[in-house]
Amino acid sequence: MTTLNLCSGNGMSASFRELMPQFERANNCKIEIHFEPGQILLREIKAGQNFDIGVMGKAALEQLAKEGYIVADSLRVLTQNGIGVGVSKGAPKPDLSSVEAFKRALLNAQSVAYTTEGASGIYFAGLIKKLGIEDAIKAKARMQPGGLVAELVVKGEATLAVQQVPEIMAVAGVDYVGPIPEQVQQLSINAGGVFVKSQQQALARKLLAFLNSAEAAQVFRARGLKPQKVGR
Repeated sequence: MTTLNLCSGNGMSASFRELMPQFERANNCKIEIHFEPGQILLREIKAGQNFDIGVMGKAALEQLAKEGYIVADSLRVLTQNGIGVGVSKGAPKPDLSSVEAFKRALLNAQSVAYTTEGASGIYFAGLIKKLGIEDAIKAKARMQPGGLVAELVVKGEATLAVQQVPEIMAVAGVDYVGPIPEQVQQLSINAGGVFVKSQQQALARKLLAFLNSAEAAQVFRARGLKPQKVGR
């Protein structure tokens, strides 16, 4: 049985766990998925780790194509998503209706969880500095390199999680409060591409076409992702 090795950011995890079994059954293949934040994936790829397909931020994939890791004409834009907030299931939901309300929610939280190497965490670290609350938030931060930080909320190690919306929605036991205010929001565009060294390029392209289908779009929407250019 043919195996495809796919690397992906954590924001696609819930969607891929639902979609991949369908593709595997239809194509008599096995898909091995390696989930990590984009910055970690880039280091692994450049250190020589081999994959057939990569799904991560569009800019990162375009750079990998320029550097000869990704087949340029295989690139497909798949989804878009923003950053949101999560709390423990049943807990009071903070007001996120304005930038000032968002600041109050962060300052009033007993602890705030975010990543150090994920795209949302890197952006959030810069945002709290811009908002003038960096010291206050860092003093009670619960940080980890990657993974689903809302899991820290479930464990009782944090009261508020800030991460990409699909990553928050992927964690059972957490209520998704909503997106951070539009004025300070950062949208992520996720794309897929085939690696130059892949020995299964035809099947890899078939998988990317599936991820760009109306069927996949339905799953993406349910998981907090906005499909882009379906059927391209």
